[in-house]
Amino acid sequence: MASNEDKPAVKEEENVGSWKDAIFNPRTGEFCGRTAKSWGLILLFYLVFYAFLAGMFVLTIWVMLMTLDDYVPRYRDRVPHPGLVIRPKELDLLFNKSQPLQFNRHINTLESFLQDYNDTEQARNEVCVSGSYFDQDGEVGEQRKVCQFKRSSLSLCSGLSDSTFGYAEGKPCILLKMNRIIGLKPRGEPYVNCTAKREKPITIQYFPNEGRFDKMYFPYYGNKLHERYVQPLVAVKLLLRKEDYNTELTIECRIEGSNLRNNDDRDKFLGRVTFRVTVKE
Repeated sequence: MASNEDKPAVKEEENVGSWKDAIFNPRTGEFCGRTAKSWGLILLFYLVFYAFLAGMFVLTIWVMLMTLDDYVPRYRDRVPHPGLVIRPKELDLLFNKSQPLQFNRHINTLESFLQDYNDTEQARNEVCVSGSYFDQDGEVGEQRKVCQFKRSSLSLCSGLSDSTFGYAEGKPCILLKMNRIIGLKPRGEPYVNCTAKREKPITIQYFPNEGRFDKMYFPYYGNKLHERYVQPLVAVKLLLRKEDYNTELTIECRIEGSNLRNNDDRDKFLGRVTFRVTVKE
């Protein structure tokens, strides 16, 4: 007759055996409760299932790519009007005109930005007819020609006659350009008009003459077809006086004279831009 001391040992051996059988049962050949055939069928199912999903994904991407054009975006209705941006790319310009270290970075930004507008670079482009769209036909993938826009046309804001772009004399230059939109052909005669948001106006000079965006720089054909294209610029020179110094001036510039929108409250950069200038002495 077995003693009571032997019963716990037997029960412990049974528990160990049950745990091992749950991993691998040598009597039935089951591993984790399934036979090799069952595991094989499950793995085969998931292999076929995920292969089918991968195939559907690749097919969907391929069909989508077949509908795209390499040169023109398929959907452009969400960006029918261009935004207006400035260089230097800062909406708060604060500097002391007698301390070059405070405005040198603005000068460097403008000089770097205008490298593509150097007269030597632009001499490689076409001399176009002012006031007319530069429509071009060509073979698929053929590069479109580009109209010249020489930085010398920015006169006092070109950085050629004044390497400080007016910052050293407290009369800074701001460069404005429209965002690129493929196929855009603005009606009318678009030009930039800037005003100071205060009762007493400030004197502003525009380069080129009257701050106009000439039609000959439109339409734009896209980055792949128009690799050498550079946007037309308008330079705004703020002719600040002594009484304008040490005061924050809020300047708003808008594209006027065309069908381009400049009054959308949902987008403050659509056809307009507002920036602040503070010149100290």
